[in-house]
Amino acid sequence: MSSALVVGTGPAGLMAAEVMAQAGLSVVMAEHKPSVARKFLMAGKSGLNLTKDEKDADFLRAYGTAAPWLVPMIDAFGPAEVMAWAEDLGQDIFTGTTKRVFPKAMKASPLLRAALARLDTLGVERKTRWRWTGWDTEGVTFDTPDGPQVITADVTIFALGGGSWARLGSDGAWLDLFAKDGHATAPFAPSNSGLHVKWSDHMARHFGTPVKNIALKADDLTSRGEIILTAKGIEGGGIYELTSALRDGAKLHVDLLPDLTQTAIATRLKRPRGKASMGTYLRKALKLDPAKIGLLNECRRPLPDGVELAALIKALPVSYTSLAPLDQAISTVGGVTRDAVNTELMLRARPGTFVAGEMLDWDAPTGGYLITACLGTGAWAGKAAARYAQR
Repeated sequence: MSSALVVGTGPAGLMAAEVMAQAGLSVVMAEHKPSVARKFLMAGKSGLNLTKDEKDADFLRAYGTAAPWLVPMIDAFGPAEVMAWAEDLGQDIFTGTTKRVFPKAMKASPLLRAALARLDTLGVERKTRWRWTGWDTEGVTFDTPDGPQVITADVTIFALGGGSWARLGSDGAWLDLFAKDGHATAPFAPSNSGLHVKWSDHMARHFGTPVKNIALKADDLTSRGEIILTAKGIEGGGIYELTSALRDGAKLHVDLLPDLTQTAIATRLKRPRGKASMGTYLRKALKLDPAKIGLLNECRRPLPDGVELAALIKALPVSYTSLAPLDQAISTVGGVTRDAVNTELMLRARPGTFVAGEMLDWDAPTGGYLITACLGTGAWAGKAAARYAQR
């Protein structure tokens, strides 16, 4: 029986192990933490967004310049396959109004338990507290509680994650080892990241407040997601979708009333203000909530009148100091580049060794795109590795 090693136990690693075990390989999984899939479990704490049920072209557009690379992998294992996989594991799913797909349990733990039970049935062996340290002439080397160990396998799949949330396992320590071994890599940078903003003391009352029904713009990227104002700056899906532009220093503008035209806003602002404060006036004339009014005053003081104020409400410039630190980002861009692997995700410089998941240099917003691509690349690498081992 051909043997396989999977290093890393997130979604990509779990899927790769399942595919290879179903193909008849004897599979061992190695994880450097005491338990598996820790970042996956954390992602599920706020509702596990597995995928997004939308048309192929719309779905692939989310991957930007990496879309042509990922097309065959997501065609083979995309939204429909992710949903079928979850249901086959006994997890009921539902599609929300934004087409995002979730397990009805709204967390990752039941799905993970079912996936691990299937791997157990397939005979997959799991080793924890095994940290990968490189290669030697005999095979893949690890530091373990029992001292240095070497595993020799017919094929190996690395699914070690990116460079964020180190405490959950994705510490990115593997990047230097891959570069030293001669594989093309790109440095990590934050993706799906919050922004650091230097607020005045007046904004403290709004910290923790979600700002809804807005539109955000940075260069050519736009978003209709909500944001949350925090002591450090801005978090939330609305800002995460713009990370690739903000990472390059693009200016951020917020439309506080995206469902009204500038002309309609200007017309409402012609109403007499009387003795009302500006905040009361904006609340009554435009139904702006306190957080939006606070944001207006924070970014432009004193506020202008009339047409100029209407224009400001439609395109409020928000200054920021930086993206949140790399380790606080939901995901990262960078890692093993497209040039380092062939079309089967096998390392060109190390035949029989494959890479999957967030280790690869692709980028995507939250909304189901991240987990789908991890599962899709894991399935793709797993099938390719099984074919390679059985030749």
